[in-house]
Parts: sequence; structure tokens; C-alpha cells
Amino acid sequence: MRLIHRDPSTGRLRLRLDTASDLWRIARLVRRGDRVGASTTRRDPEAPAEVPGAERSRRRVYLEIRAEAVEFHGFTQHVRITGPIVDGPFDIGRHHTLDLEEGDEVILVKPDLTFGENALLSEGLQHHGDPTILVAAVDWGDSALARIRGRSVEPVAEVRRTIAGKQYDGGQSEKDRATYSAELVQLIAREGKEVAAVALAGPGFLKERLAEALRAADPSIAAKLKLLPTAEAGRAGIDELLRSGRAAEALRGAVAAEEADLVERLVQGLAGGTRSAVGLAEVTEAVDAGAAETVLLSDRLLTDPTAQGILERAQSARARLFVVREESDAGRRLAALGRIGALLRYDWTRSVGPRGRG
Repeated sequence: MRLIHRDPSTGRLRLRLDTASDLWRIARLVRRGDRVGASTTRRDPEAPAEVPGAERSRRRVYLEIRAEAVEFHGFTQHVRITGPIVDGPFDIGRHHTLDLEEGDEVILVKPDLTFGENALLSEGLQHHGDPTILVAAVDWGDSALARIRGRSVEPVAEVRRTIAGKQYDGGQSEKDRATYSAELVQLIAREGKEVAAVALAGPGFLKERLAEALRAADPSIAAKLKLLPTAEAGRAGIDELLRSGRAAEALRGAVAAEEADLVERLVQGLAGGTRSAVGLAEVTEAVDAGAAETVLLSDRLLTDPTAQGILERAQSARARLFVVREESDAGRRLAALGRIGALLRYDWTRSVGPRGRG
């Protein structure tokens, strides 16, 4: 995300949405009542009356609307913002939908950013130019590939095949394995050409076999390869890798990996009983005690008044604020703990009584 212009007196921001992660961020930043503007197309009201509406030419114009509804479509990577037109060459007061995609510029007027929204905006500006990383979690007969860029985890392919056991005559097992590994090598080589890193993960030795074949087939990928052990393959292996601290180097720059790792640390801290706080009551006490190092907040609480009070005090106490996507695996885990949690600077004993979902 790029900040092209900012007017502190009016809260007017001009932003360029460079990545799929930026689309998710703008969908979370825009609230009902905000003014949002972008270049768009709309049917020309000056077309002759006898011309059917469906055939009237569309003009490219700049329009600002007052947001009433915001939809983020992660699969097709676009954001739809609907509301009445408040500024433009025609049709003031009529409803229009802005359809935003990667590469678009957008005007957002927000005189008062909440602390959570400000953290989300700052994250987007800091992660301008997020690297794209290809992750493959592989094992015989069950493998999955995904592209990771910033907050975005985009499934590429799942490769499931039946492979004969070694007890069968005629070497069918080895033929199946050779065909399967060749298919994966071709797929990884094709998808890995334009990425910054390729992480091969899995529970067995297939990843080593694939790495050797990839180095021979395409030396340009050799420098990108990182081999990492996981207990599972397929999509479960990718999820495991994202929340694993072992993947930090290979996935450096991927906010999705950091998100998963932070929630994993929160859950692990709960096992010890003194290094994590969860729920509004516990997090409030930890923040007020100066014990909170990082506060994790579900995006569902970005506009929650009670949560905003906690975030304001957390920022004053120099705690980091990190917004977690509730639709992600990490977000669902955080939601089960009350949608807010804190990683603590030191062992801390709470006084709020039994754990609740506050």
C-alpha cells in the first residue's frame, strides 16, 4: 500500500492498493458513513432518452460515495463499496458501487482513525512491496501448493494421487512415485519462476527428492529453495508451516505467517499460564499493569468501543497492536479465545479470576 497524499486537516487519504492484502485492509478501514472516491464507470445520463438503459455508453469518471456497504471478495480479489454519490459530474444522491482491484487508487476520508485502524494502515504502508512466496507441503499421494503475499494465502493446487504399494509386482509403486514427483516438479518449477522464495515442507523425504530434481531442472530456483520439516502434508501442512516459528526465515515478509506465529505463541503462552492474556478483562488488566508486549485484535473488533479503550491505553504503554483476520485459521483460534489477546513482556499473575471469554 502506498500513501500518495494525506491531508491531516480533513483526514483525506489518497492510497494506492498494490496487493491483495491491501484490498483486505481497505475493506476493514472503510466504515459505514465514510467518504470513498475512485475512478469508475457509470452510464451517461446525457444519452438520448430513446436509447435503452442497457445500451447507453459508460463514461469513466471520478466519483465519491458515502459508504453504506463494504464487501471483500477474497477469491476473486476485489472490494465492492456501495453508497450514494456525494461528489461527481452527475447523479448526485443516486447509489453507485465502486469495484476496487489491485493497482487501483482510492480516496478515503476518515478524520478520526481508531487505534486499530491506524495500526492496520501503518502495517500496509510498512509492508509495501510484500514478497510473494510459494509454499509446497508434500508427501506421497497428498500435496498442496499456495502463494503467500502479505495477508493473502492463495491456494494454487492440490495434488492427490493413488500410489501402488511396494508389494505389487512389476515395479508399479516406483512408476507411480516417479510420475507423481515429476508432476510436482513441473508444477513447482512453473509457479516458482516469479516468486521470491520457494518453501518445500513435508513429513518425509519427498521434499529432498523434489529439491534435487528442481535444482537440476531449473538452477534459477535453487537459490530460492528452503526445506522445512512438518508433521503433515497438503493444506494442513501449509497451515502448520504458517504458524511454525521454524518457517520465520523462509517466510520473512509474509504477514500471514507472522499472524499465524503470533496466535500460536499466544496459545502456547496459555499453557504456561502466565505469559498470555485473553479476553477483554484479562487484556485490560495486563495493559494497565504494563505487562502487554503485543495486543492481538480480531478485525471484528476494529470498531468496538470497549476494545478501542484498551488499544488506546496499549499504545500509550508502547505495546504493539496487531490486527488478525477472523476468516484465517489464526483468526478462528483467536475468536475462540474472545477475539482479543496479549503476549506479555514477563510472567504476570492476573487477578480477574477464572478465565472468561470477556
